[in-house]
Amino acid sequence: MTPEARVSQEGRPAGLAAAGPGTAAAPRARAPGHLADPRRTSGLVLAVFIAPALLIYAGLTAYPAFRTIFDSFYTIEGLERVPVGLANYRALLADETFWIAVRNTFVWAFVAPLLDVATGLLLALALYAGVPFGRFLRVAWFAPVLLSYVVVAILWMWLYNYDWGVVNVALRGLGLGALTRSWLGDPSTALAALIVTHAWKWAGFNMVVCLAAIHSLPSEVLEASELDNCGWGAKLRHIIVPMLRPTLLNLYVLAFIGKMKVFDLVWIMTGGGPLWATETVSTYVYKRAFNWNTFDLGYPSAIATVWFGVVCAAVILLNRVFRARERLEY
Repeated sequence: MTPEARVSQEGRPAGLAAAGPGTAAAPRARAPGHLADPRRTSGLVLAVFIAPALLIYAGLTAYPAFRTIFDSFYTIEGLERVPVGLANYRALLADETFWIAVRNTFVWAFVAPLLDVATGLLLALALYAGVPFGRFLRVAWFAPVLLSYVVVAILWMWLYNYDWGVVNVALRGLGLGALTRSWLGDPSTALAALIVTHAWKWAGFNMVVCLAAIHSLPSEVLEASELDNCGWGAKLRHIIVPMLRPTLLNLYVLAFIGKMKVFDLVWIMTGGGPLWATETVSTYVYKRAFNWNTFDLGYPSAIATVWFGVVCAAVILLNRVFRARERLEY
């Protein structure tokens, strides 16, 4: 065999070396433990895995939503269904209680997330700075997230009690007895008291997310700021917060969506009172559907349909605004 033929024969793969000069190479055998590419799975296998989730989604989410929209064009009293067209929507425009609930819900949705995210960020910064008893405080601050709304509501109703609640007792002890009041019974303070309670419950969740985001920041940037004798205030303002901006915005959007449909805490602590001061759209829908003697499911269905559209539009608008700002900055 010539040297050129030997080099050509040795340079071939094993499957080609065994074949003759004019023989086509046989495909290599697949290893016994080799898994098929999941992207090439047959449609039947995909249908088997997707069908249960689609059925659950269709039965528990899609169908109730479409049925609510359908029912909004009827007056439903018991088993009787009378078509009324857009009458429910016209009545909605003149419903003063509905607009009060909308105002309160917007206060919840736009103001409360700022308090939630800011509190979580401050707690995360405290842990990152090495506050004493950091491990204990991390558990203590996150514990309210694990509590149900019923437990949180009852606990803070005790704290807000006029006679022996911790808030009023502390004010009297500090000589500020003139500031004591029935926090949940005063229309001017009831909504703010609920917002503080809600922020206390979810501050731990925001703290964990912000702390993870802070630890993922590039260490080179933080070390460079320390070499430049950058103080904590300047570092927070010019480095940490700008780099955490995507995380903070995502937390704000999540909190916004949750506040737009808030129900549990309001219903347990105030029931929407006093004098509609804490009424939200969710509690008003429940009252009109099940708590009042109106026996009409068409009108609350119209309220739910309108609010569903408002929530979707608000989320889309927020996402577009935040994306536009990111494009302008970067």
